[in-house]
Amino acid sequence: MTHGQFHKMHGLGNDFVIIDARAPNLSDNLTMTAGKAAAIANRQNGIGCDQLIILRPSDKADVRMQIFNADGSEVEACGNATRCVVKLLGDGTSIETDGGMLSGHVTDDGAIVDMGNPSFDWNSIPLAYAMDTLQMPVGWEDLQDPAAVNVGNPHVIFFVDNSDAVELERLGPMIEVDPLFPERVNVNVAHLKNGDLHLRVWERGVGLTRACGTGACATAVAAMKRGLAQSPVTVHLPGGSLIVSWQEGGTILMQGPTTYVFSGETDWSNFE
Repeated sequence: MTHGQFHKMHGLGNDFVIIDARAPNLSDNLTMTAGKAAAIANRQNGIGCDQLIILRPSDKADVRMQIFNADGSEVEACGNATRCVVKLLGDGTSIETDGGMLSGHVTDDGAIVDMGNPSFDWNSIPLAYAMDTLQMPVGWEDLQDPAAVNVGNPHVIFFVDNSDAVELERLGPMIEVDPLFPERVNVNVAHLKNGDLHLRVWERGVGLTRACGTGACATAVAAMKRGLAQSPVTVHLPGGSLIVSWQEGGTILMQGPTTYVFSGETDWSNFE
């Protein structure tokens, strides 16, 4: 495939280039490498996005979603992208990802998606060695005693007095690649105010982001497990707000807006 269409969408400013490659001639010919994905995501010389999303045929769901971060690394899950895909493809869409099976329903301004069951097991996050994941006995400078949750991808969450005061642009990349996290990790800092969570995220392979859906889910679940918040909880991010619901033993529901920005066509060979 030389020429092809794409969609540009975002959820709370977390933006995506979405390529629908479900037609047999497209799916067979659209191969993606880390270098090509990074070139497409580049905001100066490419189309520009936080994540590149490729929709492929699935024998388990309506669609299989491949997710590439801006640095070209392939990842397992993306909550904001899941909402965008549901909004794009229609109500009741089921989605196969490397992080599990997801589904969602269209709302007036976006979508509500079932993000599956969270995992608190140290080996599934994964961590390099066993420890209590609800109150981890580790820290980086003033960021201490985090929680860790896997919601299709790995997250570490720090509850602080003021998330805006944390030097996340400095500490985030340090924690992301710490040997404790063999698959790297998404870094979340959050504080509580009037029962709501206020969250900032250093996203693995992307950097500081205006919104992270899986980060909102992981932070909400960790806060509920610690008794800091009740379901449903509103999570405020720099790009806007999400509503996260969860009960012990159940799946996570996340609701929020999506925006369709534009569609385009390009010569994919420009990104080889």
